[in-house]
Amino acid sequence: MNFDPVDLRLFVAIAQEASITRGAKARHLSLAAASARVKALEIGAGVPLLYREARGVKLTAAGEAFLHHARAILRQTEDLRAEMNEYSRGLRGHVRVHANTTAFTDILPEVLPGFLKAHPRVNVELQERQNAEIATGVLDCSADVGIVSARVEMPGLKAIHFSTDRLVLVVPRGHRFARRKSIAFADTLDEDFVGMHPGSTLTGFLATVTAASGKPMRIRVQLSNFDAVCRMIGAGVGIGVVPASSARRNLAGMQLVQVELADTWRVRERYVVVREGEHLPAFAQALVEALLAFYAGSG
Repeated sequence: MNFDPVDLRLFVAIAQEASITRGAKARHLSLAAASARVKALEIGAGVPLLYREARGVKLTAAGEAFLHHARAILRQTEDLRAEMNEYSRGLRGHVRVHANTTAFTDILPEVLPGFLKAHPRVNVELQERQNAEIATGVLDCSADVGIVSARVEMPGLKAIHFSTDRLVLVVPRGHRFARRKSIAFADTLDEDFVGMHPGSTLTGFLATVTAASGKPMRIRVQLSNFDAVCRMIGAGVGIGVVPASSARRNLAGMQLVQVELADTWRVRERYVVVREGEHLPAFAQALVEALLAFYAGSG
């Protein structure tokens, strides 16, 4: 049985979408072409790989096994392509990192300068993603390493804890909350907020929290990083929720007060995510070790 990478990527997309139609769209194929390719895979395998149902498809037991091996083959193909590209460009390494908002704006800018100085012929490709997208990206080899702020429970992935932070409320000095030691997030929703951009992990998380409360946040302005959020809050535009590490960095130089949130979700455990059972390329492993060492040294 010969394996066409186009067919393997199509099958992975169909499994992820639970739909031949959506899988075909994700791989830029017509439904007819995708259906024909899947049928050819099943004929080649000698067994059905999918259960066709009214609202989509499910994997048969053989389909689950096929998906596992398809992902492994695609990972190896991508590793080969990446390694050959490194040789052709004269690079020793290229690390692809998918990270959530805090890691993208606060964590990696602290860690990467030292890492890149120590590895002058290694490039790092950094992309901001939501936590769920990060896990999927590492699993399907779009990324070598992921950084998330929630425990990842997904087969095929390994999560390595490296630090704990918490979310806090930041308000201007003189604000009516400034003398509070702590406050429930729900009690802040009558205020104007300064927030992160719509695609950030924190914005998505707080939207979920407010949806459960039935009362939306009144967001006046959305910005690209936590330092800009703090500056805007210090100018009196509104209040905001940021990681304590970001608040601590900005409290001294701005007219800000940090108020603890009483909600249990304020605690944010940070993890590095890699593929389970695989040896990372040396340069990707070096980045993981640099991240762990930085936070071990900073306490």
